[in-house]
Amino acid sequence: MKTVILAGGLGTRLRPITYDYPKPMLPIRGKPFVEYLMNHLKSQGITEIILCLHYMADKFFEYFGDGTKFGLKITYSVEEAPLGTAGAIKNVENFLDETFVVLNGDTYVNLNFQKMLGFHRDNKALGTIALMRVKNPARYGSVDVCTDWRVIGFSEKTRVHNGYINVGAYIFRDKILDFIPKNEKISLEKEVLPNLLKNEERIYGFLTEGYFIDIGVLEDYQRFQMEVARGILG
Repeated sequence: MKTVILAGGLGTRLRPITYDYPKPMLPIRGKPFVEYLMNHLKSQGITEIILCLHYMADKFFEYFGDGTKFGLKITYSVEEAPLGTAGAIKNVENFLDETFVVLNGDTYVNLNFQKMLGFHRDNKALGTIALMRVKNPARYGSVDVCTDWRVIGFSEKTRVHNGYINVGAYIFRDKILDFIPKNEKISLEKEVLPNLLKNEERIYGFLTEGYFIDIGVLEDYQRFQMEVARGILG
């Protein structure tokens, strides 16, 4: 499977350090954050990566090149103006296969992609979202599911009791591209996925209990550095 990594954000919550680096390229013990994500993909046999970029795209080119020295094949898509998480996916539709993975470039999740793909296919899903159960989903918002894990709704970032959060990892069929307008800034999470539910498309949640972190705030960026030093990624 090809994997789209969404890595074009400005990283405003991490300023001033993101004045020097785009968020996915922030250094973690001598490697950029996104390299840890790529290494996890490679460990599961996923080696074709499409990087969707905007802010400081040259930092990615300079470090990764075509991906060969990392055992990867990397394709770059650079947006002149930010297209949002869904617009970025639409922008690379000519590179995609019938089924593909999408990941946020500022989150790391220890996810079994082959198992998730099997679940996705068994349910004949248009899209499958990796979920994790947390005590307080307020920072992320929560995903509401039925007993068979079909997604029925998305809640705002106000819920304070236990719930399922979207950990920024998806598997989609290419049919999803029909629901995304071309050359428009549009959000996958806030616009496209809720609209798919309104159209009664088959969207499922896949529960994972693996390690997860979002480095979007300074506290978690620093925590990831400490946890990598302790060997949490193996």
